[in-house]
Amino acid sequence: MNIPEQFIRRPIMTTLVTSGILLFGFVAYRALPVNDLPNVDYPTLQVTAALPGASPETMASSVATPLERQFSTIAGIESMNSTSSLGFTNITVQFSLDRNIDAAAQDVQAAISQAARQLPPNLPSPPSYRKVNPADQPILYVAVSSPTLPLYQVDEYAETLMAQRISMVSGVAQVQVYGSKKYAVRVLLNPDALAARGIGVDEVQAAIQRGNSNLPTGTLWGSKQAFTVQSNGQLYDAASFRPLIVAYRNGNPVRLEEVANVIDSVQGDKSINWFRDTQAIVLAIQRQPGTNTIEVVDGVKKLLPEFRSQIPAAVKLTTLYDRSESIRSSIGDVKFTLFLTICLVVMVIFLFLRNISATLIPSFAVPLAIIGTFAAMYMLNYTIDNLSLMALTLSVGFVVDDAIVMLENIVRHMEMGEERLEAAFRGAREIGFTIVSMTLSLVAVFIPVLFLGGIVGRLLHEFAVTISVAILVSGFVSLSLTPMLCSRFLRPHTRKHGRIYNALESFFVGMANLYDRTLKVVLRHRVTTVTFSLVLLVATGYLFYILPKGFIPSQDSGQVLGFTLAAQDISFESMAEHQKVLNAILLKEPAVDTMMSVCGSIGFGGAGNSGIFFIHMKPRSERSDSTDEFIARMRGKVNSTPGIMAFMQNPPPITVGGQFTQSLYQLTVQGTDPKEIYRWSPQIESRIRALPGFQDVNSDLQIASPQVIVDINRDKALSLGVSVDQVQNALYTAYGDRQVSTIYTPANQYFVITEVQPQYQRSPDALSKLYIRSTSGQLIPLDTVAKLVRTVGPLTINHWGQLPAVTISFNLSPGVAVGDAANAVESALHDMRIPATLTANFHGTVEAFQSSFRNLTILLVVAVLVIYMVLGVLYESLIHPITILSGLPSAMFG
Repeated sequence: MNIPEQFIRRPIMTTLVTSGILLFGFVAYRALPVNDLPNVDYPTLQVTAALPGASPETMASSVATPLERQFSTIAGIESMNSTSSLGFTNITVQFSLDRNIDAAAQDVQAAISQAARQLPPNLPSPPSYRKVNPADQPILYVAVSSPTLPLYQVDEYAETLMAQRISMVSGVAQVQVYGSKKYAVRVLLNPDALAARGIGVDEVQAAIQRGNSNLPTGTLWGSKQAFTVQSNGQLYDAASFRPLIVAYRNGNPVRLEEVANVIDSVQGDKSINWFRDTQAIVLAIQRQPGTNTIEVVDGVKKLLPEFRSQIPAAVKLTTLYDRSESIRSSIGDVKFTLFLTICLVVMVIFLFLRNISATLIPSFAVPLAIIGTFAAMYMLNYTIDNLSLMALTLSVGFVVDDAIVMLENIVRHMEMGEERLEAAFRGAREIGFTIVSMTLSLVAVFIPVLFLGGIVGRLLHEFAVTISVAILVSGFVSLSLTPMLCSRFLRPHTRKHGRIYNALESFFVGMANLYDRTLKVVLRHRVTTVTFSLVLLVATGYLFYILPKGFIPSQDSGQVLGFTLAAQDISFESMAEHQKVLNAILLKEPAVDTMMSVCGSIGFGGAGNSGIFFIHMKPRSERSDSTDEFIARMRGKVNSTPGIMAFMQNPPPITVGGQFTQSLYQLTVQGTDPKEIYRWSPQIESRIRALPGFQDVNSDLQIASPQVIVDINRDKALSLGVSVDQVQNALYTAYGDRQVSTIYTPANQYFVITEVQPQYQRSPDALSKLYIRSTSGQLIPLDTVAKLVRTVGPLTINHWGQLPAVTISFNLSPGVAVGDAANAVESALHDMRIPATLTANFHGTVEAFQSSFRNLTILLVVAVLVIYMVLGVLYESLIHPITILSGLPSAMFG
């Protein structure tokens, strides 16, 4: 059946069908979500557990290892790594892309429950997990600060009021709180005062627990009335804890305020979060997959005026980062590029056809194909993003080709003297099969992309389908609307032409004559032509081999992610001062708009000697440097600050697996023997640092942190009536930020925490002031039953796949390709001859690059074979497809 003939004979049907395409496409366009990149759900779960005061070794052996052992039984795990630091363990479990995140979350929860019996019984709360999508970062950061109010009050407004309301906004997945300063009552014990009154730290702990109670008290059931019985057993602030009686001495009560300084404080007092130069709480809002980033951000921003009316005027709300701004800008740029492309295509058509009606008819194919594609994108749950719009931009040249071929053939028949309608019938009949073959062969190019695995395949899947649908719609338009319009509106050229027409005609005739002469030369020298084509093919392969190979190109994101690192023996106060100096240097830069900085980045899997900062730069028009240029210029400035190092990176558009490291690219060394790993890792790090083009080389190996080992003399302790458990409990109460009681309020729960006063934590010698009550009732000094041994140990302990591991991370100088860097590292490792018991593997971006590059050659071969098969089926020939594909070498060489 002649398909174009039906549309030519039935113009009303053709008009209605194309109008339907426009209508559904326009409606779909308005409903499509808008994001910067396609939705890529990388099923990842982050499990965290806290045991304040526990050493990294304790967290790794008693918390991380049991959890990892249970998680390893879950199906579909692609990678698992953990970091254990002082009082904190962070485990990241990444599943394969085909794993459902909700089902994986249920399996992780079940594994946590199974491991509960193997975990320390004194964990303040069970391990928790949250869903993490490395490919989708927060879309909005809101800083909550106050120059006058205590941070725990600011935190109350941020967490209890704002975070809960924001999480109810349509499209919001979760709200993370950075720099949380939740209220707590801190009981700062005075060992000298306790010793003078003969009171042990265990008695203080017991007194607090007895004095703060929240138990059910029952009901009075009268004959006519019922009374709920309430008591004032619950205490709510530091002032109410101070009068608690700890013990009686000589018949007089000893109150808590006599042996301790009881203050209103916060739970985590060993971390600081700054917004610019003011301490703040930062809310990071993440969207649900498939939702419109711009709509979600607008929905959250609508709440900000309401929040400002509900909180004190002293509390300031500031937008630190709005991802929708860059999305609006980039999407706007791509839309302009798309519009400009359409205009240029129409102009080129006019220059060659020099006929207004002949120009307008194929030009209709472009908007129809693009708008029709929006309907397919909506049905496939795609988004309007940079990649889908790029696909539409590239498709403009393809979609107009079919219509031009159809139009040219009809014009040829009109120039032969046929009437408009007859020319449309004959021209469409002759060229219809060619249109089908052109359309299907173009679509066949993108079929192999659909089978590309990994996160790269997920990203390009939407690109390939979008451009394929646009080509298919254009093929349909060329077989339906284009011949119908030609049969009604196409006008032949007038006999008289203007100067522009004649000038262009002379140029085209000259080009045709040149092509004719060139073609004759080629046909006379066939062997030379074939040989030249083969040389081009070989040259193309050689160029492909030697050209630098990268992954995702760096772009001017306007964001800088930085990490700070200080000596392993640095105190928290000193670390905070160093980071403040660094913050001041960065804030002086004119290109910096806003900045968030975190010191003591426990929540990011770091240690007390590390920090993080995030810079949002001013718009590109207001700064002279690009993001990469800014980082290169600032690297020398920030690293000249004594006592602290800074590592900065331009965050890639999408994060691919790996760990949270100081630099972008990662190499993980793992094995069964930690000592062997710790011996070889610094050597590998030094070798990589010496390679040209590598910068910011560092590792997460931190095993030289000062430690004090309390070596208990068990025999002597037992003879004095002191058990090992009593010693450890006393140490935990005095130095471990121990939660000894809980305050329950209608809106939240808060901790009561004990520790000795700061002046008794300055030196290991202060441990001698700690007393333990024996079974005979006497107070025994700690140094009587134990000796203190100073040594060094790990500040963090890292596992990858349940094995001890060290991750070396690095950045690359501008112009250095990821592929070349990976080859250089692998060559260096080969020359070093590391033991067979150790393995060194890339993770994150480099691993994804290597995986995608391994499939690239196969993908190219498959693409050519698919095109060959499609053309062979269409032309029923084994030779014609080769003839058509013979132009590939020269195209690839160019």
